[in-house]
Amino acid sequence: MENHTTVTEFILLGLSSDPQLQFLLFFVFWVIYLITLAANAVIMLVIKADSHLHTPMYFFLFYLSLIDICYSSAIVPKMLVNFLAAHKTISVNACFTQMFFMLFSGSCEISMLSAMAYDRYTAICKPLHYAGTMNKRVCRQLVGASWTMGVMHSLVNTVPVSKLHFCGPNEIEHFSCDLPHLLTLSCSRTFINKIALLFSAVILGFGTFLLTLISYIHIIFTILRIRSAEGRRKAFSTCSSHLIVVGLLYGAGFFQYMKPSSISSVTLDQVFSIQYSILTPMVNPIIYSLKNEEVKTALGRIFTKKKKCFSTDVNRVQL
Repeated sequence: MENHTTVTEFILLGLSSDPQLQFLLFFVFWVIYLITLAANAVIMLVIKADSHLHTPMYFFLFYLSLIDICYSSAIVPKMLVNFLAAHKTISVNACFTQMFFMLFSGSCEISMLSAMAYDRYTAICKPLHYAGTMNKRVCRQLVGASWTMGVMHSLVNTVPVSKLHFCGPNEIEHFSCDLPHLLTLSCSRTFINKIALLFSAVILGFGTFLLTLISYIHIIFTILRIRSAEGRRKAFSTCSSHLIVVGLLYGAGFFQYMKPSSISSVTLDQVFSIQYSILTPMVNPIIYSLKNEEVKTALGRIFTKKKKCFSTDVNRVQL
């Protein structure tokens, strides 16, 4: 091992080596990133500004939007720089830092969605106990638990990887410092790292998925027992947005990690990585704003209030 040169930086090969295509990809992902930041920021501001949205469901949605901003910001800025850079390098420490925040954001995302599923289960299946069960203390504890699991999942995988030796090659066939790709470049034995990744991913991923699945099984049976069609529609409308988001995230994740090795390819891996790490943070606030009447109503109230304030200021200036 002493005869090898220690790697001080990695090369992110990205999505393409064609300069013209890279410029187009820069524009596309720059627009996606701006939409992600703006849409999630708007959701957070609306929830904070409108007292009608100070409920457990929107409390969780606020932090989900914050996590989506963190998730996208951990990947896209460096990705945009590399689209225009001649040397697409990232230092070893910066690579580990990016990997930490990617694992943290992804873990918090699925944990938060599980907490939101439990909130919908309590609201629909146990409405009489909802106010007492989902009080402010419980909501804060669920958010804190999500962040704690995210930190633990990140540390369990990042700390052992930081102790590995990298002596070359240093090219990552990806647009970010994805953990599985880093393990293939290590000159050290990575058996322990792979076991840690497998167990932490299975425990966290399967555990949160099982909680979400159980919650929605109870929700579906409860909705089916409602006699009126209008009552079923109203009950389902309160969780339809969350169900779409969960389906998109877990659908891409399961296909990514459960697909047969015969159809595995670098391009396919990159496509699904883009879907759940870059497109999902952009799509989430759009789904919640389009499918949720309360959010649209709150947006209307805020715009109306701002318009009245603007008209009043104009009239004062004219006077």
